[in-house]
Amino acid sequence: QVQLVESGGGLVQPGGSLRLSCAASLNIFSFKSMAWYHLAPGKQRELVASISAGREINYADSVKGRFTISRDNAKNTMYLQMNNLMPEDTAVYICAASLGSHVLWGQGTQVTVSS
Repeated sequence: QVQLVESGGGLVQPGGSLRLSCAASLNIFSFKSMAWYHLAPGKQRELVASISAGREINYADSVKGRFTISRDNAKNTMYLQMNNLMPEDTAVYICAASLGSHVLWGQGTQVTVSS
């Protein structure tokens, strides 16, 4: 069974940084694209950033200039470097991977930005 496992979440003060990881149980060359979503209380799940197999990258306007998505194919892992975090970034961050025919989802990791 293919799995995506997120890690790296936690509590951080405004202006701080975190790096999230999404480890896949198979070679991520298999994925057409990978992405990070977040789910904040009372809101719908939103796309934060995505990266294709060809490394085309897209960001939500709210995170441009602060977040960086990347993937390490040798480690079968995708990352989200989050800098200058703000309270409104507080959410569960979920990774997703597209195989074309269907999408795999991780369980999520909580990020809380608070002083």
